[in-house]
Amino acid sequence: MSSETDNYDIVIAGGGMIGTSLALALAPLGLRVAVVEAIARKKSQQPSFDDRSTALSRSTQRMFEAMQLWDDVIAASTPISNIHVSDKGRFGFSHIDAKETGLEALGYVVINRVLGEVLQSALLATSNVDMICPARIESIELGPDQAVVTIASDKGECALSCKLLIAADGAKSSVREMMGISVQKHSYAQRAVIGNLLPEKELCNRAFERFTPQGPLAILPVTDGRAGFIWTVSEEDADRVLSLSDDAFLAEIQEEFGYRLGKFSHVGARVAYPLMLSKAIRLTAMRSVLVGNSAHGLHPVSAQGFNLGMRDVAALCDCIADNSSPSGITDPGDSNILDRYAGWRHADQKKLVYFTDNLVRLFGSTRPGLRMLRNIGMIGFDLIPGVRPMFAKHTMGLAGELPRLSRGVPLR
Repeated sequence: MSSETDNYDIVIAGGGMIGTSLALALAPLGLRVAVVEAIARKKSQQPSFDDRSTALSRSTQRMFEAMQLWDDVIAASTPISNIHVSDKGRFGFSHIDAKETGLEALGYVVINRVLGEVLQSALLATSNVDMICPARIESIELGPDQAVVTIASDKGECALSCKLLIAADGAKSSVREMMGISVQKHSYAQRAVIGNLLPEKELCNRAFERFTPQGPLAILPVTDGRAGFIWTVSEEDADRVLSLSDDAFLAEIQEEFGYRLGKFSHVGARVAYPLMLSKAIRLTAMRSVLVGNSAHGLHPVSAQGFNLGMRDVAALCDCIADNSSPSGITDPGDSNILDRYAGWRHADQKKLVYFTDNLVRLFGSTRPGLRMLRNIGMIGFDLIPGVRPMFAKHTMGLAGELPRLSRGVPLR
């Protein structure tokens, strides 16, 4: 191990979409930042930048605008102007339209790989952020004045010191464990089968959420007339579904979704991920803090996971920026900053965890009373004045006290 310790203001554990976005968001503050990522950028195992699709909310759009990245992101994105929600085999349905919000789109769909290319290009042009990759964080020492991180790479071991250590290394965060923060987990006994296909009819910027007996099926508009899908299947049936031939797979997903978009064809490569609800019991430790999936892992039913993590980023950046002195940031790991961040994020995280978990439970139930309630609820959602715009405001991340970046206001 090298006897020298490299000194940073902030070390970010995890260089996926959240960790990279956080580094870019912090850059205007003039801090010296290191991002430590275990998986090499070009590796096929890199889960953050694969061919999955991510729906970007309005608040996330505003963040990328404030960070001067939106022009590059929107160039490879597809707008969502309408969301159609239905329950297979039942008469109820509902929809949300961007026109009711006065905005051009409810959100945008982007391929993770493409978004990753935008973020990485911007990071390479940022002089005060060092990308240390591939490298693993082996251990941490949290003290009252600094955190020391030991990392291992093909060059051997070395140490980094910082005023603040941020865990952005995902739901299975090893750094969170090193911080001594435990997590509550609940398995949904489901897997999300993810890929893309070609529908016979154009989606016309519409997104679909269809609840089926196994779980929700989302169809999202992506580029070149294709549709991205996130199909939730039971854990016990997942291996069978993944092993189906293309024709057999298309026939089954067609049966679940119906023919609203005509006949499906040309399905691409498929991957599956286990679905689990995870909640860290707290967001901070001495000189350290959690963001993104390290703090909360959600079911993809409402496509809110990444956007919730980006609001973590915006709030943390606000708290750090507000602790500026005339000559710069005094101490990004000050306990007052971390306490303010934890208090600010508690309500939003709790709301989204409660919403997604109960949505899965409500639409996963086979009890006759609840099935009828679902249909009445979806009809009422369409008929009661003001309900849809209010719901859309929450799903777009525009409810509550918004940090500067979430309002499209640069930190500097």
